Amino acid sequence: MSRPLYLIDTHVLLWALGDDPRLSTAQRTILQRGEGLIVSSATIWEIAIKRGLGKLRLDGDIVETVRMHNIPFLPVNEKHAARTERVGDRHRDPFDRVLIAQAQVENLTILTSDTSFALYDVKVV
Repeated sequence: MSRPLYLIDTHVLLWALGDDPRLSTAQRTILQRGEGLIVSSATIWEIAIKRGLGKLRLDGDIVETVRMHNIPFLPVNEKHAARTERVGDRHRDPFDRVLIAQAQVENLTILTSDTSFALYDVKVV
């Protein structure tokens, strides 16, 4: 398996699973290549919370679905958690702040369409 290069934001993961036309050409190309992808455990947590609140309808087990696509998971560790302090709160979504911290610590590019990520020292596609 190749070294992770791309951390998939929650909405991009959901769009990819549904083959949503909102995926950019660059995102679609990276996802179709299927190499160097990783999903944060924070993304799974966000999806679980939204499903539990009835804000997201998604059939099946998201963990198994991601595994079926051979995408590994990136757990949130102590370095990621500590880095969120330096990320700050310019972005109001705590899950996105965790992704930003993970991308910074692990030197990953985030696949996202969220323009708020541009406020941070992180690469995005």
